[in-house]
Amino acid sequence: MKIFAKGFNFNQDGPGNRLVYHLSGCNMHCPWCSNPEGMSATTGKLYTVEQAVEECKSCRPMFFGGGGVTFTGGEATLQVDELIQVLQRLQSEGIHTAIETNGTAERLPEIAAYVDYLIMDFKHPNSHKLQQITGIGNERIKHNFEYFCKNGRQLHVRIPLINDFNTEDPWAFAAYFTKYDTKNVRFEFLQYHEYGKDKWKTPYTVTNGYVSAEQVNGFEGVFTESGLKIINT
Repeated sequence: MKIFAKGFNFNQDGPGNRLVYHLSGCNMHCPWCSNPEGMSATTGKLYTVEQAVEECKSCRPMFFGGGGVTFTGGEATLQVDELIQVLQRLQSEGIHTAIETNGTAERLPEIAAYVDYLIMDFKHPNSHKLQQITGIGNERIKHNFEYFCKNGRQLHVRIPLINDFNTEDPWAFAAYFTKYDTKNVRFEFLQYHEYGKDKWKTPYTVTNGYVSAEQVNGFEGVFTESGLKIINT
């Protein structure tokens, strides 16, 4: 398992205080990415499954507030076999598990069977627009979202709001989501920021990404009116 960063945070990537592993490699190329150093699968430190599990076990005293371990990226699901092995081991040890994913993995339902708290991005309802900007369309993302809704899976959907990319039509998001049973789904809006701008080794191309309070309020209003539940972390 290749990991390029790790650290603790509270209630940001799952409940409670969590040890967060950033796994190397990503199949998307989002121009606003705050961890561009993690896009390459070759960066980072190599861990065996046993090393990762033992480190997590040693951090048990830090998992207060219902915390545990979260795997994010990059895109954690690209290291699918190692990820499943670690998740299985952690659950057998009674350690709460979470992943944060872009939702593109074909084997995501298999991975999710060993995940206590699932966070999935949904960046754009229009597949062509998403592929144009990030390099990947949303067909598999939608397939996974629909699968989890049909199975009553707990799901935390994060929508990064980036001006001139996906803020023009909140009703398009709501129209898609309301076709499915979202009783166990919570939606969160993440406002664009430039925290990773200085880490880019290639030119940073986002020039007008900031969103206004009115834009955020507009999304919240549409989702609330549509019966979609909102969460803030």
